[in-house]
Amino acid sequence: MREKCGIFATTSENAPKKAYYALISLQHRGQESAGISIWRHRIRTVAGRGLVSEVFRNGELAKLKSNLAIAHVRYSTSGSLTETQPLETSCCGKRIAVAHNGTLTNFLPLRREYENREIKFHHSVDSELLGLSFLWHLKEKGDEFEAMGEVFRGVKGAYSVAFLFDGKILVARDPIGFRPLSYGVGDGHYFASEDSALRLFVDESEGGRIRDVKPGEVFLLDGESVESRILAEERHHGCVFEYIYFARPDSTIDGVNVYSARVRMGRELAEESPAEGDVVIAVPDSGRAAALGFSQVSGIPYAEGLIKNRYIGRTFITPGQFYRELKVRLKLSPVREVVSRKRVVLVDDSIVRGTTMRRIVAMLRRAGAREVHVRIASPPIRHPCYMGVDIPTRHELIAAFGSVKKVEGSIGADSLAYLSVDGLKRAVGREDLCMACLTGEYPEWAFRF
Repeated sequence: MREKCGIFATTSENAPKKAYYALISLQHRGQESAGISIWRHRIRTVAGRGLVSEVFRNGELAKLKSNLAIAHVRYSTSGSLTETQPLETSCCGKRIAVAHNGTLTNFLPLRREYENREIKFHHSVDSELLGLSFLWHLKEKGDEFEAMGEVFRGVKGAYSVAFLFDGKILVARDPIGFRPLSYGVGDGHYFASEDSALRLFVDESEGGRIRDVKPGEVFLLDGESVESRILAEERHHGCVFEYIYFARPDSTIDGVNVYSARVRMGRELAEESPAEGDVVIAVPDSGRAAALGFSQVSGIPYAEGLIKNRYIGRTFITPGQFYRELKVRLKLSPVREVVSRKRVVLVDDSIVRGTTMRRIVAMLRRAGAREVHVRIASPPIRHPCYMGVDIPTRHELIAAFGSVKKVEGSIGADSLAYLSVDGLKRAVGREDLCMACLTGEYPEWAFRF
């Protein structure tokens, strides 16, 4: 399970510099590449592979001067690793830069349809289709909102997206709101995948405002002016894994604070599946809030039993059993004084393939843990995602075909329990969530071609 992309857009003074800091705030959503596009008589893009600080370390940022910028950090779910965003493409005599978070479920048939219209694609990534579709319909309609309405009618899947073209920025969230998107007003207009990035620039205590972009809502920004319209809206299906894992804990998505939801997941988990233990520990950082919630309800004290090395970065590890074990040991180290001779309750957000959890359990036993009881603050992942979450194929998912008891044996735990679907819904406090990877029930709109 990997983080997704993050997008940012602004019309404000020193827009490129603000985009840089916003991308650092969104770095957890993608570490493969980063980029910023600005408008200064034309589109200019600086992008590259690596972390934000690596892409913009040689003075490139100082050369970008504009009050309009869109930006992107990427974890790829389609296309080549070399296809960084924002990506530039052109159609119908216009050029556009695209920053996109999500995956288009009808990309291939729709691409063939546009190619039959003799529209040329320059990239393999599905994000380009959004820009080309918008420009094609803009040529036909002559109005940005009408053009985006046609995009909504034709393109299915998940897309929070920002376009830069003709000295304008258009920002949109797909009609069922798969991926998060927030809007802030302060000394300018700001958009980001998570509102935590907007708080760098928008102070609500001084009159600034931050809210979620609504599903099917489109914003058009031209200099100082801004206009928004809701062009289409289906039943909301926000991605549940934003709350479980992807989003920063200090973000609020569609009115629900992520940290509070994760604590409630741990509380629900303790109510549903208590464990006999001496200490509750978390797999950092993803399991920490849920572990605190589990401790609160169970009465078992919480402690930091695993320490995360924050300086590994994207170190390359050669394949092989020894090196796979070494990678886990480099990333996590047990605190022997916390776990030795203890019955340990280990809390994490999810289990995907099971290989990492198996190594962590073994590591705790080597550190002297008497028992290891694993508690997972989400239901088992049993199905693939087609909306932009990089879940392994179903045969790679450890819970796809086996029972909980079989998974328990595979990871070497003394006991294993997952949070139920109903418990997860209660914790998040929303019924309108996409849980297809957990239940196999996919939103109809995303596949209504």
